[in-house]
Amino acid sequence: MGRDRVPSDQVPTMAADRVNALSVDVEDYFQVSAFEPHIPRSAWERIPCRLEPDMDRILELFGDAGVRATFFVLGWVAERFPHLVRRMAEEGHEVASHGRDHVRVTRLTPEQFRADVGGTRRLLEDIAGKPVRGYRAPSYSIGAQTLWALRVLEEEGYTYSSSIYPIRHDLYGMPTASRFPFRPQGRELLEVPVSTVRVGGRNLPCGGGGFFRLYPYAFSRWAIQRVNQADGQPCLFYFHPWELDPGQPRPRGLPMRTRFRHYLNLERTEGRLRQLLADFPWDRMDRVFLSPEGGR
Repeated sequence: MGRDRVPSDQVPTMAADRVNALSVDVEDYFQVSAFEPHIPRSAWERIPCRLEPDMDRILELFGDAGVRATFFVLGWVAERFPHLVRRMAEEGHEVASHGRDHVRVTRLTPEQFRADVGGTRRLLEDIAGKPVRGYRAPSYSIGAQTLWALRVLEEEGYTYSSSIYPIRHDLYGMPTASRFPFRPQGRELLEVPVSTVRVGGRNLPCGGGGFFRLYPYAFSRWAIQRVNQADGQPCLFYFHPWELDPGQPRPRGLPMRTRFRHYLNLERTEGRLRQLLADFPWDRMDRVFLSPEGGR
């Protein structure tokens, strides 16, 4: 056993025909972690938001496809666009928490984290009028050094988290964690990792984000099919509203790696997403992973 492995009780699923889980991290382009050295939080109020038209397009896209999804919403966004949060809930989507200001868990004390996740949960519930059960850490920042955050989430009333990414990455990841839903350290809280496919003894990301824009669509389709059929598990996919916005501003001074990762193939994302919605069945995370059917 690797020293970073999370003791867990993996949650089995039994169905052959999988309904996969679709999720959206609701944040604007200037709020991503990679932009922190270049766009301080103190500047957020002065930057024109592009989120509202992006969200309109996503909600229309989901409506046309008859798909319901889980939206991990920043408290900062909910305070400024409460009508979007209400619309998500009214249209049958799940509203979940992405924390308040997109501060990575690695930069918070347990007390600060508790205030962040507790306050954001109450804010979202007040706006949506629905229970908030799920949480996703900014930049998947729960890992080997921040497992204490899972206890705090459970104590603050969350039922599940989607915050541990079982890959090796320069910014995040815990490759020894389970690839599939599990209950860390014997807790009641369910951890639901973004999907990976096992290739050559390594976990390769196949659950969206920048990797969805990097790989040819044929790879993403093959990988999701492999997880569904060979592993017998539902996939968890995610993306950001700004990934459907190729016209977004390009701040000066970004390192080449950051620029490549953020802006790669933005013009292709919407078309690929439409194909993804047509190729596989999708639903909210709570229905896929918390219901007795378990993604069937």
